[in-house]
Amino acid sequence: MPQEVKDFVASRNIRQRETRNLEEVLPDTDVLYMTRIQKERFESEEEYKKVCGQYVVTPRLMSRAKVPGKMIVMHPMPRLDEISRDFDLDPRAAYFRQAENGMYLRMALLTQVLGQN
Repeated sequence: MPQEVKDFVASRNIRQRETRNLEEVLPDTDVLYMTRIQKERFESEEEYKKVCGQYVVTPRLMSRAKVPGKMIVMHPMPRLDEISRDFDLDPRAAYFRQAENGMYLRMALLTQVLGQN
C-alpha cells in the first residue's frame, strides 16, 4: 500500500493492519477485496512470476475465514487466477453480485446523464 494512502487512513483515526500472511488475518476479516496481479505494472516477466499466485482464494483457504453471513469476498472483475472457480458457489463470494449491481448503477447513471427518466 502506498505510504500516502496509509497516512491518509491514519489521519482519519482508522485502524490499519498490514501483513503478508492472508491466513493470519482471515478470522478477523469482514470484507476481503481481491484484485488481480497487474502484469503490466511489473518491470519484467520474472518479477511478475515471483508474486503471481501467492494469494489465491480457495475453499481450503476460506475454511479459516468467518462463516457465511459474517464476511464477503469482493473482486472488481475480470479475474485471472486469484480466486479459484471452486469458490464461486460459496455464499461469501460477492463478486458476481458486485458486478451485477455495478451494471445497474451504470445504467441508472446513463439514464440520468442522457435525461431519460
